[in-house]
Amino acid sequence: MFGTCSNYITLRLLGEEPNDEDSPLAKWRAWILSHGGATLVPQWGKIWLSILGVYDWSGNNPIFPELWLAPKFLPFHPGKFWCLTRMVYLPMAYLYGKKFVGPITPTILALREEIYGTCYVKIDWSKARNACAKEDLLCPRTDMQNAVWTSLYRCVEPVLSSWPVNKLRDRALYNLMEHIHYEDENTQYVCICALNKALNMFCCWVENPNSNAFKHHLARIPDFLWLSEDGMKAQVYDGCQSWETAFIIQAFCATDLVNEYIPTIQRAYEFMKHSQLLRNHPGDQSYWHRHRSKGSWTLSSADNGWAVSDTTGEALKAVLLLSNIASNHIGDPIERERLHDAADCLLSYLVGHLGCMFYRWGLLFD
Repeated sequence: MFGTCSNYITLRLLGEEPNDEDSPLAKWRAWILSHGGATLVPQWGKIWLSILGVYDWSGNNPIFPELWLAPKFLPFHPGKFWCLTRMVYLPMAYLYGKKFVGPITPTILALREEIYGTCYVKIDWSKARNACAKEDLLCPRTDMQNAVWTSLYRCVEPVLSSWPVNKLRDRALYNLMEHIHYEDENTQYVCICALNKALNMFCCWVENPNSNAFKHHLARIPDFLWLSEDGMKAQVYDGCQSWETAFIIQAFCATDLVNEYIPTIQRAYEFMKHSQLLRNHPGDQSYWHRHRSKGSWTLSSADNGWAVSDTTGEALKAVLLLSNIASNHIGDPIERERLHDAADCLLSYLVGHLGCMFYRWGLLFD
């Protein structure tokens, strides 16, 4: 349901019309209606449709922006979420708090009537909040969970949205935009993945359509696009260049093919040197919910900014293998201190900062 509704709406926004009964759009619409209509899209779909104006915000379970202001020791603080989850729900919480709806165009009004089995103004949004198509339902919620979500929406959300408590929401929204800008600036507007990039870009537009942040976002959209024989496609991530280059280097070294592909190895080595992160992200790492990054490699390139432990391990192995090759073949070797930084970063994931300290002491006495 999520994929079908998303693609149907996208093509409609691009100007396609479902006039012919045999057209793909007509078939998709028939599938959507025969499977219960767009009220059954899962939560992420409900968010996107609400932003567009083809789904009412009251049909969403709350994503409280105020959670980001909660004490960090609480187990449900968003700062404890897995990074991808956190960076997706961060802009979603902002948009939910704003209850933002885009321009209501004739196409949007038409979509409201096309993707639901009943008239748009008669949809029971309270029932739609917990509804999900069986094709999209990976883990059904219990009646208790649905009761909790309903209570949060009916009892907590009205309080947080009313004066003077809504001053707290305003503060939370400001805090969220701080974190969004921090993510954007420290990933050169690539962001951790395509989904949170699109959401962050949209939040920047909502904040100020003419802002430099929004313009910087537009400039990095091509990082996710590539043209194939059957059309343009988008990647979930901005690539896996560092990850794959590390394995390619290891493969050349393991098969004694280095001398046959010296120019390739040279370019690969230069890329690995340029893609290593040479600094930690600025500011208080705990405030921004980040870990150290100095010495690490990302999955893609240095612009991405998100350190990945397994990429760092494989990249470190690759550059160590190349250090055994004469510099006149592959260029200047990577600095020893940068190898130490990579090892420090890996140890910080395994045994914490104390382990890193012991490791560096060992190097001093080596």
